Amino acid sequence: MLPRKLKIAQRSHLPPFMAMEVMAKAAAMEQAGQDILHLEIGQPSSSAPKSVMAGMSSIMAEQRNHGYAVALGLPELRERIARHYQDWYDVDVPVDRVAVTVGSSTAFALSFMAAFDEGDQIALPNPGYPAYRNLMLGMGVEPVMLPAGVDDGWMPNLKQMERWDRLPEGLIIASPHNPTGVIIAADELREITAFCRANGVRLISDEIYHGLSYQTRAETALKFTDDAIVVNSLSKYFSMTGWRIGWMIMPDELAAPVERLAQNLYISAPTPNQRAAIAAFDCAEELDLHCERYAHNREILLNTLPSAFIGNAAPCDGAFYLYCDISALSDDSIAFAADLLEATGVATTPGVDFDQENGHRYLRLSFAGATEVIEEAASRISDFVAKRLSNAA
Repeated sequence: MLPRKLKIAQRSHLPPFMAMEVMAKAAAMEQAGQDILHLEIGQPSSSAPKSVMAGMSSIMAEQRNHGYAVALGLPELRERIARHYQDWYDVDVPVDRVAVTVGSSTAFALSFMAAFDEGDQIALPNPGYPAYRNLMLGMGVEPVMLPAGVDDGWMPNLKQMERWDRLPEGLIIASPHNPTGVIIAADELREITAFCRANGVRLISDEIYHGLSYQTRAETALKFTDDAIVVNSLSKYFSMTGWRIGWMIMPDELAAPVERLAQNLYISAPTPNQRAAIAAFDCAEELDLHCERYAHNREILLNTLPSAFIGNAAPCDGAFYLYCDISALSDDSIAFAADLLEATGVATTPGVDFDQENGHRYLRLSFAGATEVIEEAASRISDFVAKRLSNAA
């Protein structure tokens, strides 16, 4: 009898997260000595708040209390997160509905596992964050694309969902949105939560870019419903991507399932990181200065990039991304991004990472970096576009 070939699970055959692949290629070029400007990844160039860093130094010097935490997180961090909702939104969140997770990515995985079964459908805006879709595919949950592009005003089109033969079991929204920067107005968010409640659709609200807005403030879905799963993290506004501390606010009925899943999936988020993270919620003055820099960087891109490159871009009202319409220059965003990187050292993310239907006409640029990097990137892109247009003439 011949030995059986060892298999690789079908659930692992997922599309790559292209932003991370671009980052890896750009890092390799940088390692080889090339001057690379990183606009491909949604990561603040600033470090964690000063008091968090000082607290972590003190915690590590103690050489104790570094063991496992309970699965849903340290009580004192959960209490501080609950108070954050009172402080920011005037919303009362019971501590037992708060779960600390290993970044927001794990919160989404827990949400999919706790609230949906194999074969269930979740609608998600298109364009949208690719890891939603990829995680669902790996768990046997079917992602269903909900138009949210230029023809829909960059907003999730619930009217289209109402015409579907089958309403999905779930709906993900994000405000501010990645990659478009769209913020869902409070009245529209109220309508979305009412629609989900009336139709038995589980709502997951991605709020990880809260605190980063340039026109109007983003509201939490918890203002209008207790049935939604709300996900947030310390990565974006708080400038703590590598700390891997996120959280989710759960409906009461999901608290026990999420706790059991967390116990078995990762035991707990890193204890020293949790302890130090508590101080982050009292650092608004420092963190708001980063937001002022993002706003300035945003204006640099909007005011200096060529119109042929920006095109019919998304609104860019929040988060720190500009989703550029490059259709006047190319209909292949992967090739265009590769050419741009090779010719100028500016790393960007092709739109097909976020929209498999129309993303070939778009590029996402992150303006979370230092202002001098954004200025230099805008200059290089402008020169690249001018040469491309000249060669095409």
